[in-house]
Amino acid sequence: GDKIAGYLQREGLTPKAILLTHGHFDHVMGIPPLKEKYDLPVYIHRLEEDVLESPQLNACAMIGANVSLKADHLIEDGEELSIAGARIRVLFTPGHTKGGVSYYIEDLNAVICGDTLFEGSVGRTDLPTGSMGTLVRSIREKLFVLDDEVSVLPGHGGATTIGWEKKYNPFVS
Repeated sequence: GDKIAGYLQREGLTPKAILLTHGHFDHVMGIPPLKEKYDLPVYIHRLEEDVLESPQLNACAMIGANVSLKADHLIEDGEELSIAGARIRVLFTPGHTKGGVSYYIEDLNAVICGDTLFEGSVGRTDLPTGSMGTLVRSIREKLFVLDDEVSVLPGHGGATTIGWEKKYNPFVS
């Protein structure tokens, strides 16, 4: 959170919201300082609320941390968000976790997918609430229906495209 706040300050940027793709520790531990500094609303899918709140489910306990957070907005599949002038469509993409989502931003021709889909890989499913079958189904039914040119912005690693993943990703092709 402090690194992100420093970056935002250096670049002269003011965040408007925190859109969570899921509630795992590596995606949520930086929230408290950002929320305190900027008073940001936190968005997460309604089925992920307990993951965000539970150190066991968000895997913080696995690394000896005790992080429990509350969301300000519980979102649903297909919901359209309007934040900082951007129209963002919520795509329910469970599998990495039970309430995982991706955020499709049509104006940018991009989807922010967290740990659902990576370049040449997919998110792990061995943590609480994960399911490989559900993950693959989510990718095929929610992400692979987007245009091939849509940029995929994952939670880890480099960007890719829907078309490249359809053709080459060994987990879902």
